[in-house]
Amino acid sequence: MSTIAPETALVYVMVTMSAVDSAMSDNELRTIGEIVKHLPAFRNFDTGRLIPIAKECASILQEDGGLDAVFGLVKDALPAQLRETAYALAVEVASADLAVGQEELRLLQILRDALGIEKLIAAAIERGARARYATV
Repeated sequence: MSTIAPETALVYVMVTMSAVDSAMSDNELRTIGEIVKHLPAFRNFDTGRLIPIAKECASILQEDGGLDAVFGLVKDALPAQLRETAYALAVEVASADLAVGQEELRLLQILRDALGIEKLIAAAIERGARARYATV
C-alpha cells in the first residue's frame, strides 16, 4: 500500500518541478492551483490541502536523497493510467514561465525514467505544451 494518495503524488510532481530551479514563480504556483481546481484527476481532492502537501514535499526535497524519496513515493502511489498525467503536469509547470531551463529539462528526464514513460509519448506531451505556450 502506498504512503501517499495519487492526488498527493501529482502535487509532489508539480511542486518538485516548480522548485527545481530554486525559485517557485508566481506563474508556476498559479498553474499548479489552476490544475488542481480543474483537472478530473483532482475531482475528489480537497484544495485546502494543497499548501500543506506542497510544504510536505518541499521538506522531503531538502533532505539528503530527497528527490529520490519523492519520486519513489510518486511511483508507488500512481496507477499506470496516471503516470503520463504526472509527466504532463510536470511539463505544464515547467512551461508556465514560457522558458524551460536546463534544470527543468534534466528533472523531466529523471521523472520520465522513474515513471517508465516512453520517449515518444514524452515527446508528444512536450510538443503539445510547446504548442499551447507558443507566443507571437
